[in-house]
Amino acid sequence: MNEMYIVSFNSTHHAIRLDKLLSEASVRATTLPTPREITASCGISIRFLYDDIDKVKNTLIENSVEYKGIYKITRLENGSKKVENID
Repeated sequence: MNEMYIVSFNSTHHAIRLDKLLSEASVRATTLPTPREITASCGISIRFLYDDIDKVKNTLIENSVEYKGIYKITRLENGSKKVENID
């Protein structure tokens, strides 16, 4: 099984802002299109490592960055994906 952690947003502006803040904090993160398992609408999300989840949450809170949710996406052995809203 493969896991990835994603922060999704209602605005690309907020995603770009978080990406910049995480970069300044030396947190490895990647900007990517929001996976369709989370929402069918267009949008940008930030992918990060589980080890950085507390840093990501703190950055969101301390900088008042609006976000839709934090998700764990697991690719199952049969190829399907399981999505869990973890915040």
